[in-house]
Amino acid sequence: MSNRIQAGSRPHRTTASRRVSFLRWAEIDRVLLAAVLLLSMLGCLLVWSATLERNDLTGGDTRAFLLKQVVNVVIGLGLMALVVVTDHRWVRILAPIGYLIAIGGLLLVLVMGSTVNGSRSWLMLGGMSFQPSELAKLAVIVGMALVVAERSDRRWRDRVGTLDVVLMLLVAGVPAVLILAQPDLGTMLVLTATVFGVIAASGADRRWLGLLAVGGIGAAAFAVVSGMLKEYQVDRFLAFTNPALDPKGAGYNVEQARIAVGNGGLFGQGLFQGSQTQSGFVPEQHTDFVFTVAGEELGLAGAALIVLLLGVILWRALRIAARTDDVFGRIAAAGIACWFGFQAFQNIGMCLGIMPVTGVPLPFVSYGGSSMFAGMLAVGLLQNIHLRTLSAPASRLAPQQRVLVRS
Repeated sequence: MSNRIQAGSRPHRTTASRRVSFLRWAEIDRVLLAAVLLLSMLGCLLVWSATLERNDLTGGDTRAFLLKQVVNVVIGLGLMALVVVTDHRWVRILAPIGYLIAIGGLLLVLVMGSTVNGSRSWLMLGGMSFQPSELAKLAVIVGMALVVAERSDRRWRDRVGTLDVVLMLLVAGVPAVLILAQPDLGTMLVLTATVFGVIAASGADRRWLGLLAVGGIGAAAFAVVSGMLKEYQVDRFLAFTNPALDPKGAGYNVEQARIAVGNGGLFGQGLFQGSQTQSGFVPEQHTDFVFTVAGEELGLAGAALIVLLLGVILWRALRIAARTDDVFGRIAAAGIACWFGFQAFQNIGMCLGIMPVTGVPLPFVSYGGSSMFAGMLAVGLLQNIHLRTLSAPASRLAPQQRVLVRS
């Protein structure tokens, strides 16, 4: 009898677990997921258009980069799903391992990395390239959030003190030094802005923010005066202030990007029809300057759609941060929003000539697996935090958070 009961109970447990799993997926933030999917699909089209006539890149296979980017998106979605279904406790347990992996990757880059566009940022593995600094951005955010969360669990007060800030800066400082040694100035700028945002979201004293701002300006001035920056990096900043100083060199990218965006008008010249894009005048157009493809071929309407979708992602990330009662989740979600927001601003800004050219990808749009994987992992973490907030007892939430959850 007992054997029959046990045997008969197995399908019940399996069905129950499947039901719980289904409900978990049914409660994910569908607005966030839709924005990411739409942005990724639009990015695939823009990458395809930017490489359609570039036989020097494709070797005659006009769909090569399109198929590669589709594979990147699919793998990224798989990584996102993996994080979504991972128990929140395991996310915190595995966070230090992810941080150490990122540090190990940055160290390997300095030892055996490949130099691309003047920066030794890439690892070549079996014919594939990977940029560890992309993973380092997420690792720093999660590491800093974990520092504050672990310390707040061990004391009676929630205020972030001096030791907390020092520990967060140490967590961010190790990869920052390794990234600066590459040197990867674009990633360093994004990381700096992200660290500033994480510390602000943690509730640290405002004096720390002032000290960090002054320290950042001082570090930038020292890098220029001491000769730490390479000549091409200094030229990029000079070209940002005045592209006419070197129109065939450092200012060429900025000038051609402006022309491409200006050609688009309101509704663009049509997908696969952009004169600048199909002629290959804009360098690195499928990666760093992919926004110019949208500006030229889809016009102001298409460019505004990209900005709108990015804005939706930032809105949902900040909403998730505001709703959760978990210190780790709040800081991690806010940090991801800072990362996506500043990197998007930097990328679009350099395409429009309002920011210096530093070589950072546009999240979910630019070609490349490293950026796509890191971004999808971050979205998976946002969804994980969102689901944990929904499953938290209402008694644990502050009154304003209960209203947000019900809404």
